[in-house]
Amino acid sequence: MTKTYAEINEKIKNGDAVVLTAEEMVKYVNDNGVKVAAKEIDVVTTGTFGPMCSSGAFLNFGHSDPPIKFEQLWLNDVNAYHGNAAVDCYIGCTKLSDVKRFEYGGAHVIEDLVAGKPIRLRGNSYTTDCYPLAEVDTEFTIDEINQAILCNPRNAYQRYVCAVNSSDKTLYTYMGKLLPHYGNAHYAGAGCLSPLSNDPDYETIGIGTRIFLGGGIGYVIGEGTQHSPTNQFGTLFVKGDLKQMSAEYLRGVTYENYGTSLFVGLGIPIPILNEGLAKKTAISDEELITDIVDYGIPRRDRPKPRRINYKELKSEYIELDGKKVKCSSLSSFYHARKIANTLKEWIQKGKFYLNPPAETLPTDTVFKPMKQIIKLKFVKDLKKKAEICYEDCDIKVVAQKIIKENINHIVITDRENRLKGIVTSFDITKAIANEKNDLDSIVTKRVVTTFNDEPIGNAARKMKQNNISALPVIDENQKVVGIITSEELM
Repeated sequence: MTKTYAEINEKIKNGDAVVLTAEEMVKYVNDNGVKVAAKEIDVVTTGTFGPMCSSGAFLNFGHSDPPIKFEQLWLNDVNAYHGNAAVDCYIGCTKLSDVKRFEYGGAHVIEDLVAGKPIRLRGNSYTTDCYPLAEVDTEFTIDEINQAILCNPRNAYQRYVCAVNSSDKTLYTYMGKLLPHYGNAHYAGAGCLSPLSNDPDYETIGIGTRIFLGGGIGYVIGEGTQHSPTNQFGTLFVKGDLKQMSAEYLRGVTYENYGTSLFVGLGIPIPILNEGLAKKTAISDEELITDIVDYGIPRRDRPKPRRINYKELKSEYIELDGKKVKCSSLSSFYHARKIANTLKEWIQKGKFYLNPPAETLPTDTVFKPMKQIIKLKFVKDLKKKAEICYEDCDIKVVAQKIIKENINHIVITDRENRLKGIVTSFDITKAIANEKNDLDSIVTKRVVTTFNDEPIGNAARKMKQNNISALPVIDENQKVVGIITSEELM
């Protein structure tokens, strides 16, 4: 049995269309079966509201008098890209303010613009015969400019990983603040409400698909950047008119010690054209699987301790290495549900019609990593043998080893070679000056460490940030496998 877009749109026009949200569809199919659902249900609505860092907006300010051709410009002290026509710009959501830095960025400019707040515009020009004005300092609201087009190259990620941190240091990432030793877990995405999880084969989602975007109507204009549906990491390139949108569904956010992003509200209606789509739109949180990824290991191919479904992710705690870990979402399920229900209401009231895509999106693309022609050096390339003393050593043994080996750092371990601390030549000097004879009293026990596969730039940054001159190199079992010092890095 099949339906057509025309048949469904006729039902929408007549007020007869049967519309369910993706959450409601799960229960309906469980209760009634796929065949009945394919016959009775016309549209399933989806929704997601979360961080979508590849977002931004094209703006056109109109011409000044005399005219200016911007070379550089700032919106509320956030540098906007100008490489277009004279008074066009693109403001990216992750661009940070020159003044407020992490507190404010392009995402907040977009939110403030949609909220109707005045935006300060500063710009300069190298001037030409037809564009003689050198500087502009003014302000505008969204109603006072010609176009304000939300244009997001990568939105609606099909799924996200769940981020954890096995290292001994707090990490500040695009997945939020990750506490050491699996102190917490963060994930994103709307689970069974997620748009691309409900049409994973892109039968109905393609170029020209009409969608809910930021509180208004938008369109899919192509595959998103890093679109990788073969790995269940599909993405969408979307656009819409900011003048139709709401600040409730476009929110600028700040991630501590990382930067800014834009929470985007996005929903897609899935027409139930056949039984296959009825079955796909009934996917449950329990059936949606993703990876737990250890961000404590700083490399592209990070370890993945286990796989997990969205039902467990939404349960507040997850199990990891025998430990109960607090788990939080970076996305808002409240807003995801609200988007799906709003889209449902629009369709039921005949305010929103479905359109077939002009062209389907590719389903066989694979994400490619960056090609690097200069070989990156890692800690393992520069580390040296660590001189070790056991934690129960006499302080004189440590001092003698420093003199004998002509070194500045002694790594302290237990008898199984697990890291317990570090002692420097300066620590020994202080101990002698203060007449201390107990090694335990001078050992630095909170040690900043590194791994074999960490880039040397990261290791250098750790030394600079912590004002230290060496990092013990450890393996996943906290066993010492070497040391890297500022001398090697120099």
